[in-house]
Formats: sequence, C-alpha cells, structure tokens
Amino acid sequence: MSKISNPAQNEASLTAKGSLQYKEFGRLLFFGIPWPFKRYEVYDNEMTIISGFLNIKEDDCFMYKITDVELSSSLLQRIVGLSTITLFTSDVTDKTIIMKNIKHGREIKDFINQESERARLRRRTVNMQNIGFNDDVGADIDDLQ
Repeated sequence: MSKISNPAQNEASLTAKGSLQYKEFGRLLFFGIPWPFKRYEVYDNEMTIISGFLNIKEDDCFMYKITDVELSSSLLQRIVGLSTITLFTSDVTDKTIIMKNIKHGREIKDFINQESERARLRRRTVNMQNIGFNDDVGADIDDLQ
C-alpha cells in the first residue's frame, strides 16, 4: 500500500480526480505476493481500477456513487494479512466493485467510506432509501378507491 497525500490538492474541483490517496495492487493469496495485473488507485473524487497484461482495461467510479462499503476476510486471508473490500455503487457499468486480497483493508475501507460521504456533500447529492415505500402507497391508493 502506498498512502499519498498532498494537502494543497485536497480541495480539488468536482470534475478533477483529486490527489492520489492510495495505490494498491491485487495480491495472490499465497503469502500476499502483489499481482501486478490488477491495480487500484483511490483518489479524492474517484476510484480507478486498472487490470490486464496485454490488453489494459481502466474503469473509473466516482466516489459520490459509492453507496456502501463492506470488508470481509476469509481464514486464509487473515493468516496472510489480506482482506476483500466490496463496494456497492450506483455506477452504470459496475454495481458491485470487489477489491480482492488487499493489504490494509480496514484503513482503505474507512477512507473510501469517508470520502464517498464527503463527495456526496460537495456535490449536494442526497442518497435516500425508501424502505417499504411501495407497500404504503399501494395501501393508501386502495383505501381511496
């Protein structure tokens, strides 16, 4: 893991990536050896996943689109000091982003959680959940008829 921070760039514009905060490689479960064909870069305003060897695929997700973050570790991952971070997003291309076999998973998860909330506040994006909303509306409509 490499934690990178530049305080002068922390107040980046809404359209800029911002400063690079974390750069992490996906790792092999065998002794946590870095696997260079999958790289995660976490910026202030977005996250980039770069994968591939001959053909490179680069996928971005804005931080404000991340709605929930989950951290899990299997027994083998805990022995080696790795974890899996699952990001649930409102992104069109990836509803779920899985960062598998990551070192310092808790620290990265907490950072993504905090930065996604800050990004929503900066963009004035409100994320609301309507639990049971359709059930209540259906009952009210039936009562009116």
